[in-house]
Amino acid sequence: MIDPSPKRNLEDLEQNIGYIFRDKGLLRNALIHKSFHHENREEAPSYNERVEFLGDSVVGLIIVEYLFLLEEKYSESVMAKIKSYLVSESVLSDIARSISLSDYLFLGKGEESTGGREKKSILADALEAVIGAVYIDGGLEKTRRMVLKFFAGRIDSAVQSGEFYDYKTELQEKTQLLYATLPEYRVIKEQGEEHRRVFTVAVFLGGKKLGVASGRRKKEAETLAAKKAIERLEESDSGS
Repeated sequence: MIDPSPKRNLEDLEQNIGYIFRDKGLLRNALIHKSFHHENREEAPSYNERVEFLGDSVVGLIIVEYLFLLEEKYSESVMAKIKSYLVSESVLSDIARSISLSDYLFLGKGEESTGGREKKSILADALEAVIGAVYIDGGLEKTRRMVLKFFAGRIDSAVQSGEFYDYKTELQEKTQLLYATLPEYRVIKEQGEEHRRVFTVAVFLGGKKLGVASGRRKKEAETLAAKKAIERLEESDSGS
């Protein structure tokens, strides 16, 4: 039997995700990276890519269903943008870190030595693999409850803030076209305890402040600041 990371045991991970496996082997397999498999074929005859592929589809279905059932009836294109944002490597790896998933991964020596436990791609894939394993072990309803435990708040936040829309890229394209320069983002204030930190970000163009916004993450604050900057530029254009 493969022993989990000496830092943690799999029961701790089950507590973190809020699901107890009937078949513990499914969870172990979801945590095995191909680098470990290649170095330990007898101990780990398979690895997590197949179940990760399944988990990717399952989490996509659950997110789209949640969006579809919201009171606000979003168009297919908007739902696609929100889904794409939520299943991005950045969001998935952030959730993986919130449950300390890196402590439970089985990595090969080479991957371990190059910081594999902190790689966004490995963490995101492992989270999807765990979701796929829960689906196989417990079915859709239990998987939905687990996924929404981690995603519902993020979905609501993304919908309300517009974080799913790439305002930063739009602003960059506008400023390059109109002024041949790039916007600059600066954190001008940080408030709250570390786990409840609120960032306030200002976006500048040629030293002129175009927008200010706050968010629980720097990226969210930058996105909202970019949105305000675009609105200001559009108001300036319409008034000229």
